[in-house]
Amino acid sequence: MESEYKLLGGAMVTLALATSALVVVPYLQVKRVEPSPGLKPYTEVELRGRQEYIDMGCVYCHSQQPRSQNQAPDFQRGWGRASVAGDYYYDTPHLLGTMRTGPDLLNIGARQPSVDWHLGHLYQPRAYTPGSNMPSYPFMFELKDKAEEGDKVVNLPGEFAPEGKVVVAKQEALDLVQYLLALDRTYPVSPASVIK
Repeated sequence: MESEYKLLGGAMVTLALATSALVVVPYLQVKRVEPSPGLKPYTEVELRGRQEYIDMGCVYCHSQQPRSQNQAPDFQRGWGRASVAGDYYYDTPHLLGTMRTGPDLLNIGARQPSVDWHLGHLYQPRAYTPGSNMPSYPFMFELKDKAEEGDKVVNLPGEFAPEGKVVVAKQEALDLVQYLLALDRTYPVSPASVIK
């Protein structure tokens, strides 16, 4: 009977230590985080695009957390500086991601600031990145005989352009691209907030 109490007591102490290390201490570290200087709240269009990002499952293949130079070659890959807690101040839920089937996207707005590139890449990724395993999203676009006033036409490389038709971006594609362009965390951060 005494060994059962010792086992139960040991289990409770272990659970308490694990909870404090994995929940309480991190909460205390980030509960007073302020937005990084230079970080702007998302606009309404960017928030709609962020929801598209979630709905399309982009988070399953792309992370949004470049790691420090001593942990991974993310900086050498051109993905930008290591992220800090303040970079995610306006992100609810956080879209850090767990897989990197595709590149990290936290700074894609700085690396690829072209609306046309992003639209073309969404319509046919292999037209812009040969060998890409990213799926295409043609349902975010319309094929028309002729563009109408106000349409955003997607100019594709010759062999990827549909013959006799124009590709026009729907609003959800335009919103998603605005969100991707908002992912630009190239502003400087204080050295104290960067993990070495």
